[in-house]
Amino acid sequence: MTIHVANNPARSAVLDEAHVGHIRGAFGTILHHDTGPRRGWKRRLQTLLAILGPGLIVMVGDNDAGAFGVYTQAGQNYGVSLLWTLIFLIPVLYVNQEMVLRLGAVTGVGHARLIFERFGKFWGAFSVIDLFILNALTIVTEFIGVALGLGYLGLPKGLGVALSAVAVMGAVGTGDFRRFERFALTLVAGSLVLVPIFFMAHPPFGEIADGLFVPQLPAGGKLSDVMLLVIAIVGTTVAPWQLFFQQSYVIDKRITPRFMRYERVDLWLGIVLVVIGAAAMMAFTAAAFAGRPEFGNFTDAAGVAAGLKAHAGKIAGVLFAIGLIDASLIGAAAVSLSTAYAIGDVFSIRHSLHRKVKDAKGFYAVYCALIAIAAALVLSPNAPLGLLTNAVQTLAGVLLPSATVFLLLLCNDRQVVGPWANSRGLNIFTGAVIVALVLLSVILTASVLFPDQTNETVIFAILAGGSALALIAALASGVLKRPPAATEDPKVWNREMWRMPALSQLGPAQMCRASKIWMMVLRGYLVLATALVLVRIVTLAIAN
Repeated sequence: MTIHVANNPARSAVLDEAHVGHIRGAFGTILHHDTGPRRGWKRRLQTLLAILGPGLIVMVGDNDAGAFGVYTQAGQNYGVSLLWTLIFLIPVLYVNQEMVLRLGAVTGVGHARLIFERFGKFWGAFSVIDLFILNALTIVTEFIGVALGLGYLGLPKGLGVALSAVAVMGAVGTGDFRRFERFALTLVAGSLVLVPIFFMAHPPFGEIADGLFVPQLPAGGKLSDVMLLVIAIVGTTVAPWQLFFQQSYVIDKRITPRFMRYERVDLWLGIVLVVIGAAAMMAFTAAAFAGRPEFGNFTDAAGVAAGLKAHAGKIAGVLFAIGLIDASLIGAAAVSLSTAYAIGDVFSIRHSLHRKVKDAKGFYAVYCALIAIAAALVLSPNAPLGLLTNAVQTLAGVLLPSATVFLLLLCNDRQVVGPWANSRGLNIFTGAVIVALVLLSVILTASVLFPDQTNETVIFAILAGGSALALIAALASGVLKRPPAATEDPKVWNREMWRMPALSQLGPAQMCRASKIWMMVLRGYLVLATALVLVRIVTLAIAN
């Protein structure tokens, strides 16, 4: 039988030997040396079931506690008028996460380590530090969601939050990848409790179809407030932690390029579930609160549960609270893992769910510390929980463009991805997404720092001026021109067998002048925007 390049860790870039071996998924196993063709629907289905996991977990994990607040706020305050944002985000979700899974399968190295190796210590440290801070705050919001759900159900918050933290730590610390994946996919299945709530609320299907496929702004809504909510929807649907988590999880699951098509199906299934969940939340809150005094007066997820009980029935409120707890648990596990994976990558310590705690002490210590500290903060009587939640949304919006820029550059680095490099059309689409994310980030930063001055005129000026500048810069730098053909002959590559060689064998990253200029501009903006936002958050915390 043929043995892939990846089967020899000494010749590949794999940093932890535990990342090479049998694929032991929640629903099946693929042996390490099984390189036979997948003929017949039964054989292909068995392969798909074994591969399922990374896409489902990262996507459904994104419908976490913060997402519950954002989507239900959109429905309660503006009805179904913002449903169309979810349709626009589908290609963004797929393109971003497909590039990440491609990097993971082809390189065998996590996102943080690749940034360090290809772009230097500044960007590497910046990416890891901002990921650590943002993820730590995000995990706090997950346990806020657990506390809100438990409170609505009449269960003791303190004990419930503590037990939830222990359960999430225990699911990861077994040293068995398959056990964790089964735990995570059980939570993924639990997210479907949102579907019966949708039917209990009896939303008008005609209005839902109109909201999904006809872009519109809420009638009578203040543009600045609507734009901030749209930015929040983008930030909670496309989050930086997703990039780091999925790439590392694909590596830890031992998925190689020959299974790329199956992993793409897994990703699409996850996108379908996340959009169904998000649309259901917007739709059933819109239906439950339409024409009621609470419409337009969103408070928090607990208020949504109470409103559902009053207007859609007791069972609807209970299911919503259960769904909130479920979403918070999967979010806490995935976000904590993304951080632990990144730390393991950067410091070259063992970082695999296939290892027992005693064999990867640093990896599990980072994971458990994040969970324990977040749970303790939520249980602290004077913790500024509302401020922390807002800080997560703001920082995610500011930092997301940089994460996407690195992703785009890595997927065009032929030393890293070889025959799996991006196409020209994909580069243009991703570049347009980055421009949109930067403009939304600028609007978000301005609204946080100068809330009274960021009005409709300023928002339109940022959108129009930024778009024009981006187009001029693209034309001047030649980004839209057809790139020169690769010097390598793609016929000599077997895409399914190609893996990135060891990091020590790679030459320096080659970046064109336009990319270097954009990186310098992005560096300046991120440093300034992040510093100003953090100062604003600290100022508010002191004032409160």
